[in-house]
Amino acid sequence: MLTRRLFFAAPTLLAAPAIAQADWRSQIRELRLGISSAENERDALARQQPFSDYIQKALGVPLRVFRATDYAGVVEALRSGNIEFARFGPATYALARRIMGDRVTAFARDLGDDGRAGYNSVAFVKAESPYQTMEELKGKSFAFADPNSTSGFAFPSYFLRKAGFDPATHFSRTGFSGSHEQSVIAVLNGTYDAGATYWNSPTRGNIARMEEKNMIPVNSTRIIWTSPEIPNSPWVIRSDLPEGLRRDWAAAVFAMPEADPEAFRVAASGAQGVVPATHETYLDVIAVVEENQARRRNRAS
Repeated sequence: MLTRRLFFAAPTLLAAPAIAQADWRSQIRELRLGISSAENERDALARQQPFSDYIQKALGVPLRVFRATDYAGVVEALRSGNIEFARFGPATYALARRIMGDRVTAFARDLGDDGRAGYNSVAFVKAESPYQTMEELKGKSFAFADPNSTSGFAFPSYFLRKAGFDPATHFSRTGFSGSHEQSVIAVLNGTYDAGATYWNSPTRGNIARMEEKNMIPVNSTRIIWTSPEIPNSPWVIRSDLPEGLRRDWAAAVFAMPEADPEAFRVAASGAQGVVPATHETYLDVIAVVEENQARRRNRAS
């Protein structure tokens, strides 16, 4: 049983299936997807409703979506068999592989509106902040999102350290805000001088999404550092599921951009398509996560 609080979206009961019945449907009457999202739970679940509707029509089985209160909660749901599928960040995939091994695997990732199959971590400050460079943030405070966030912790902590700005010594104080949205709000409120979040393109990313939802004023932040590219977040699947289910789920995901463009646009936040991914796609991210964890263990010992 999961110990973390989960937020569920009710399954949608729609029309008859568009794909002929398969053996797995006689055993599985509901599919379950776990997500880790930068958005608050209400907006995150609402964004997945068109995808739930699409899966119901494509596979003929209701889809239930949940978002855990932290990234590790989705991994625990996969491990305990409470969900079959997940969408989460590359660093959370690294955590899943460490816990579950090849019982979980990546099979797809989104293609961004700029044609990239990757994104970046960025460090940002308030637009009116006097700080223009990472050097000028020496002795200031910095907000990370979550210990299992790729762009909100793993990549900025690793690559800032490689650039000579070890967060443990460069900043006077660091902390975890709990989410990407909370990091932005904390910086704008003055709780932190700077923070890390994700950036896909000039029109996609956490800050752009918060501006679109009128959560923050337009142009209220300014980016002062950008990480190397991160492979886009994986669609993952439990490898112990029936082969027919794994095949049909993957086919539905890859077909969605053309079969239901509006559902894909909403669920994927404006991405233009889905491309294949494998475990090997995320080996560099896994290496970054492992080095970060080793350093934390060494400091604690």
